Amino acid sequence: MRIVRGVVAVLVATLLVCAGAAGAGPVPAQPLAVQAASLTQDGQDLVWQVELGQSFSPGALGRDHDSVCLLLERAANGSVLSQVCLAGPQRGKRSPRLLYSPITHAGPGPAVAIAATVTRSSVRELTASFLPSSVGLEYRPLRWQLMSTVSVPGCTPAAPGSTTCATLFPTKPTLVAVHTPRLVGCVPAGPEWVFTGPRKVHDIALTFDDGPWYEPPTPDFINELQRLHVPATFFEIGEHIPTYDPHGTMEREMLADGDMIGDHTWSHPDLVGLSAAEQRDQISEAAAEIKKVTGFEPCLFRAPDGAVDRSVLSEAKSLGMTTIQWDIDPRDWALPGEGEIIDNVLANAHNGGIIEEHFGGGPRYETLDALPAEVAGLRARGYQFVTLTQMLGYKLVYR
Repeated sequence: MRIVRGVVAVLVATLLVCAGAAGAGPVPAQPLAVQAASLTQDGQDLVWQVELGQSFSPGALGRDHDSVCLLLERAANGSVLSQVCLAGPQRGKRSPRLLYSPITHAGPGPAVAIAATVTRSSVRELTASFLPSSVGLEYRPLRWQLMSTVSVPGCTPAAPGSTTCATLFPTKPTLVAVHTPRLVGCVPAGPEWVFTGPRKVHDIALTFDDGPWYEPPTPDFINELQRLHVPATFFEIGEHIPTYDPHGTMEREMLADGDMIGDHTWSHPDLVGLSAAEQRDQISEAAAEIKKVTGFEPCLFRAPDGAVDRSVLSEAKSLGMTTIQWDIDPRDWALPGEGEIIDNVLANAHNGGIIEEHFGGGPRYETLDALPAEVAGLRARGYQFVTLTQMLGYKLVYR
């Protein structure tokens, strides 16, 4: 027996009729009535919204023998893959939780809490956002329904032996065209000139300047960071892209891996010695090249050698970018040796630290070779690696 659209029966034994005969005693308990529900995609997340016909508390659902669950179903035939149910907060917490259970022919499997953002705008409404991967899904079309149940004596089941009343909303599974999200931009917030991240969080950011490049090839950096499971931020020189990555293959792989790309001017001049119009051209032309090969518009800018004046900051801001400096500098550009790079980074690491290294502009084998020990040493001190957009809390824009 397959779990198909009409067979939510395997979950609830069957859809039950919660109505008693007229004059036969107390009115049977009813599932919580659903006023509205939706499932949509917002960037990387699935967003589930539900509004009930009465006030409700997720923490009271189980105690009252109620449940409100999202059924996730195959697009082709409506067969149920999994369910996501509302639950009360974990002890000591305030936010409601989502409990995920895979569905098999035998019914729901063990329920586990998933990472989700849950908010409420009223006592009748709830919105939850979560990644498809957290509920065993890929980015592809799917169908959904909301199931509201109550499990108490007094219902009149449609099938013998069942003790559950249930309703589905909508009555037929609804298709949502989930697609692989494409990162197209980011939205800066806060100061226009940043030297460091928040000191209260044990985060640190690896950044690399002057690529793409050929010694070593930029993919060597990308692959090593993948192997180490470390995201990074790459500040790119615009004119290097058509020379070393004319099709943007490396840049698209960076973004697909969760790395971030920033603007490092078109040709790496001393911006302070240029007019405002020339400064703007240097920044905007590099951004245009990055967008041409990736579709992504950067919101991070770093001036060559960190040399800025008020005009540079103003031009970058007018183009929608934050100017990024750094506060950990192992001077890898001077080729001090792998060990010196590692020691410098570890000695100067701190919460919110921005490490400035290089993946272009010269032979960067020392920088690449230092990465495994550098990362291991920072992890041993409890640091979490983040991109600059993550560190600064910038919103990412997807299509």
